[in-house]
Amino acid sequence: MPPTDPAGVEGLLRELAPQALGALVRRYGDFARCEDAVQEALLAAAQKWPWSGVPERPRGWLVTVASRRYLDEVRADTARARRERAHLEATPRDELVDAPADADRDGAHVDSLTLLLLCCHPALQPPSQLALALRAVGGLTTAEIARAFLVPEPTIAQRISRAKARVRESGHGFALRSRADLDARMPVVLQVLYLVFNEGYAASSGPDLHRAELTGEAIRLTRRLHAQLPTWAELQGLLALMLLTDARRAARTSPDGFLVPLPEQDRSLWDAALVAEGLELVASALSRGRPWAYQVQAAIAAVHAEAPTAEETDWKQVAALYDVLLQLAPGPAAALNRVVAVGMAEGPHAGLAQLELLEEERGAARTRLEAVRAHLLERAGDVAGAAAEYRKAASRAASVPEQRFLTRRAAELAARAGAGPG
Repeated sequence: MPPTDPAGVEGLLRELAPQALGALVRRYGDFARCEDAVQEALLAAAQKWPWSGVPERPRGWLVTVASRRYLDEVRADTARARRERAHLEATPRDELVDAPADADRDGAHVDSLTLLLLCCHPALQPPSQLALALRAVGGLTTAEIARAFLVPEPTIAQRISRAKARVRESGHGFALRSRADLDARMPVVLQVLYLVFNEGYAASSGPDLHRAELTGEAIRLTRRLHAQLPTWAELQGLLALMLLTDARRAARTSPDGFLVPLPEQDRSLWDAALVAEGLELVASALSRGRPWAYQVQAAIAAVHAEAPTAEETDWKQVAALYDVLLQLAPGPAAALNRVVAVGMAEGPHAGLAQLELLEEERGAARTRLEAVRAHLLERAGDVAGAAAEYRKAASRAASVPEQRFLTRRAAELAARAGAGPG
């Protein structure tokens, strides 16, 4: 095979890593040792594939190489792996390795779902469930997870380490055993899927605004889960929310690579098929009784999707839906979005008054708070004040595209106000 672009290989390995890990964990159960084996297989692939070409069945290649590394490690570690050694001596190696799994494309998603459900076992503390699942299934780095939870990176590293030790000590005890077991894991499963989607749709750091491999994997896994649990309204709401949000992706970036905020997006670029599917799903989800957080967020996304323009959006309805959401799932992001909706529905000064109530918010949310204040000041006609707030927000932004957008907006407003960018 001809040489392959290393960047393309890197992207493919990022996509296949959780699938390969899921296949090994399902087969052998030892999470920590399986993760080490997969890492060795990924390293081998990263060194080999750019020169030899990607094999016909790359996932099968990774699973086979990782299985061999795993079995070699088990054989070498006789003191700590007597049970594994006995199993190996009684079973031919070829049967343990199995044929390449790529022949069954659905198997990749089954393995990822199996791994996700394992990571969300109720015996783990919720923060550990989330951290382990985001690392193993979402492929997020420890630093990215730490930013998502606003905690130091060593804290996340310790959570992941403790969670893996707990899984290892349990052997195969984390396997899904009943519908009640599934019910207990679902809230965290949905949260993980949404966090993975969000990290892909609005990368928290780095040069890219989108990480399509993450949004794609989150949607694929959610679709798969929805196919198995079609009457689960909250799951249906989450899938609708993802589709209605991802439908805007092509309109979020200008031709010169700058972020385009929702009110300024060319709605003809929104994916009509995803919008139609999302609207149908959210209508069905809301008809199933009392809505929960994802259904309400999907309903908000649906109001935006159905409006021909930002000005024609039913902002009063959006603000009312955020009131419901804040009762179900209070949080700084929802509170700030409600402020924006109030500002659009009742005027910028009403929004600024609401914003004053959120002044105590700190940390990463501060960037968003300052950006919202800048937006409201701009609408209120205080151009110089808006420019100053945009500059503050830009100085705190970890995402390069967001920082570029905020900096350019500040410069444009400063020019209009007749002042330098300062």
